[in-house]
Amino acid sequence: MERKKKRRHTKSPLIFIRGNMNAQRYIHEVLEPHLLPYRGTLADPTFQQDNARPHVARVTIDFFQHNDVTLLPWPPRSPDLSPIEHVWDMMGRRLVNLQRPPQTLEALREELVVAWNEIPQEDIDHLIRSMPRRVGECVAHQECLAELLSVFGNEAPHQSTISRWYGEFKRGRVRLSDDPRVGAPKTAVTQENVDAVRKLIIEDRHVTYREIEASLKISKTSIQKNLHEELGVRKLVSRWIPHLLTEEQKAARVNWCQKTLDCFDSGNSKNVYSIVSGDESWIYCYEPENKRQSAVWVFQGEEKPIKVIRSRSQRSVTADWYTTICLPKVITELRKINPERIILHRDNASSHTAQKTRQYLTEENVELLDHPPYSPDLSPSDFFTFPKIKNSLRGQRFQSPEEAVDALKNAVLDLPANEWNKCFENCFERMQMCINLRGEYFEKQ
Repeated sequence: MERKKKRRHTKSPLIFIRGNMNAQRYIHEVLEPHLLPYRGTLADPTFQQDNARPHVARVTIDFFQHNDVTLLPWPPRSPDLSPIEHVWDMMGRRLVNLQRPPQTLEALREELVVAWNEIPQEDIDHLIRSMPRRVGECVAHQECLAELLSVFGNEAPHQSTISRWYGEFKRGRVRLSDDPRVGAPKTAVTQENVDAVRKLIIEDRHVTYREIEASLKISKTSIQKNLHEELGVRKLVSRWIPHLLTEEQKAARVNWCQKTLDCFDSGNSKNVYSIVSGDESWIYCYEPENKRQSAVWVFQGEEKPIKVIRSRSQRSVTADWYTTICLPKVITELRKINPERIILHRDNASSHTAQKTRQYLTEENVELLDHPPYSPDLSPSDFFTFPKIKNSLRGQRFQSPEEAVDALKNAVLDLPANEWNKCFENCFERMQMCINLRGEYFEKQ
């Protein structure tokens, strides 16, 4: 029988994924149907990928181990070392130079396939052969940084500055002094302009650099001098707080934190593994990306801006639903993991504290860990689970509630196990912070 030779230095077909990538889709739509068969055609292959969340999720790593896929460890934030990133750049340049850019997704797909197939294998081989040189330059940067740190200590330049110098000298630069630059005219910083900028800020605390520039016809550098050197203002994002706490509520938070730290030995007790924290939350088909729009200008001596978060109606979560639909499913699954003891931690929503709920949990032999009022910063669901998951979905648009729910489930599965461990470690650290601040909210103090 003729023995087939293993191939080297080839590229697979280009794979297209519609929608958002997650660990489950990465396994079922990329690795299983494409990587595993392609690996069989290569001699002693090692798979290289970056550290995107679907690539390093627990289920993905388990898949690699189960299928004996050898992985090349990869440093974070290092696209300059990755050959495939440079291949994407080649394809991008080809698309930019097209006389007639594609007008539809299908046309774009066809052009991408052409661009992928037309890349000479020799160019890809050259990129792969350049990896030792790229790694060597990276090591040289680190050695240079280490030497500067040993001489100058904390006064040494930042790593990014050293990398920039390294590139400049490599391109032929021979001097250390900055290139000459033309500064803003001194006449731009006048009392008239200072007063005009102050007036704009007082009229609209959200006013932007661009709006000031358009109104006063002065440069961004001059605006910066007027704002920070003359007026001494800063633009701060309002700190959102759940509630304006009373002294009694602050004291209740401190007492709860101290009692819980004592009960669980500051998180070192084995009983921590019996704690289950849960809550309900709203899911949206679209949610804006961030709260930057709340940034306002603040003069020296003024208090930092805060905003109270408006609570959502809980009409859809009742004690009947909680005890007949939600909790039975949850407790059944928890018994499979820890049949001996369950300590349920939840907030003070009416459905959680209702007499019917308490009676049901007593019958199920579930212990309760109470929670101080208005304290989402002490609840793992509120300070970790929901923000972590929702931030990964923020800015995406879903066509239906079912699609949004599926995306949230996949995001939960994508979270590595060590992230959940850090969550509970952080929980007990937060209790101590709350005590240190005498019950005040401690987020971004």
